[in-house]
Amino acid sequence: MPTSEKPIRVYRHALSGHCHRVELMLSLLGVPFEALDTAFGPAGSRSPEGLARNAFGQLPVIEDGDLTLADSNAILVYLCRKHDPAGRWYPDDPATAGRIQRWLSVAARQLAEGPATARIGNLFNREIDVEKAHGIAHTLFGIVDAELSARPFLAGDAPTIADVAHYSYTAHAPEGGVSLKPYPNIRAWLARIEALPGFVGMPRSAVGLAA
Repeated sequence: MPTSEKPIRVYRHALSGHCHRVELMLSLLGVPFEALDTAFGPAGSRSPEGLARNAFGQLPVIEDGDLTLADSNAILVYLCRKHDPAGRWYPDDPATAGRIQRWLSVAARQLAEGPATARIGNLFNREIDVEKAHGIAHTLFGIVDAELSARPFLAGDAPTIADVAHYSYTAHAPEGGVSLKPYPNIRAWLARIEALPGFVGMPRSAVGLAA
């Protein structure tokens, strides 16, 4: 497995699911990294240094040698292309690659606008449209639960970056007041992810529902 001379630097917030998916991928791949805790806003992600790394002022951002890369899903693709030569996590076959891209798009929209937004409202005391976020979350989880009744992982019979992209905000949906009790296939899928060698969890908060 190719490695950098220095560990990958990950600018992250410990309670961000976007950041956790990158840390989870690195751990599953067995790639050394250095986590650099960074605040959101002008003291961190939107400071001059933060904006130099990512002009959108968002986290996570990685530095790998001369490369600086933002956007969690883009980082997942990069890490697998560099550190997973067998293509286990991001296969080349067109059908699986297409299914993965579908779920990455869902992670960037429905997952972000539903479970992630509901959690942000509770965790960071943000004003959000709770009814809208919960509606999106339950519509999404209903679809995901139905699809997971036919296969063990989102894109097929083996875990891929699609699962990594969805794990964090799905597992922590109860923190946003979104119960996972109606979704047995999702709960079984979460257990399969958590049983993978190298799995690391994201810190849980006391807000919301009991997970």
